[in-house]
Amino acid sequence: MSQSHQDDPAKRARLRWRARRGLLENDLILTRYLDANEESMTDDEVDAFSRLMDLGDNDLMDLLLVRKEPEAAVDLPQVHALLKKLRNA
Repeated sequence: MSQSHQDDPAKRARLRWRARRGLLENDLILTRYLDANEESMTDDEVDAFSRLMDLGDNDLMDLLLVRKEPEAAVDLPQVHALLKKLRNA
């Protein structure tokens, strides 16, 4: 069985590294969220966060600013729930 996000410092560091984005606005939103919530994130939230990190910066910004809603591989309940939290961060 693999370690959860909370039990593995390498996974936590990797998540924070992936949150560093080319668009400053994305970087600020994601970093602020991680600063406040990283230690309490569930594995579902980490999965949703990772899926969002697979998107390009402009697509991610469109989701964060509610210009678009999730589609395809990111149209999942846990992604919608995380986006709601990120939008309020």
